[in-house]
Amino acid sequence: MGWGFTVNGKHKQQLFTLMRVAAVCSLASLFAGCASMSAEECRTANWREQGMRDGQNGQPRSYLEEHREACGKVGVVPNAGQYEAGRAVGIKYYCTPANGLNEGRQGHSYRNACPPELEPAFLDRYKAGYRVYQAQKRIDSLVSEQRNKQYQLDKAKDDNTRDSLRRQLRDLDYSLRSARDNLAYEESRLR
Repeated sequence: MGWGFTVNGKHKQQLFTLMRVAAVCSLASLFAGCASMSAEECRTANWREQGMRDGQNGQPRSYLEEHREACGKVGVVPNAGQYEAGRAVGIKYYCTPANGLNEGRQGHSYRNACPPELEPAFLDRYKAGYRVYQAQKRIDSLVSEQRNKQYQLDKAKDDNTRDSLRRQLRDLDYSLRSARDNLAYEESRLR
């Protein structure tokens, strides 16, 4: 790409995701910006319901500032009291152990949104789910690398290259078995 660095297989997916998010925000900024709310949403907002939705989505308390900035552009000031009252209800739906497990398994980042009384149980299950997510991502990465090596082997012409690629494929097979064992272990820890 000419950026002065190389990206290995492990970080390629992360870089691709980051580039995709940046592209989406760039395109969106041409039309409406990457604002938390549109001008129309700001004008018609029920701040209690907005707070409840944000709480259910695991948005941190500071997310109100995003709304304040977005809505300030059209002269709307969020009702912080109503927003906080709604968020206090919504966050209870987000900060459950079951949802923590689900969020972790999906690889979502935790934004320190849960109140202190709900956070320990949420985080315990979130971390367990996130370990499963990481184990699955490791498998996916190894499978992708294995496909790439197999493709290289299929195209290789000389024996030394083919021998090297076969050794690499055997090593990948071993790593893949180990990664699958790790995934099974992490899934068993969920029970």
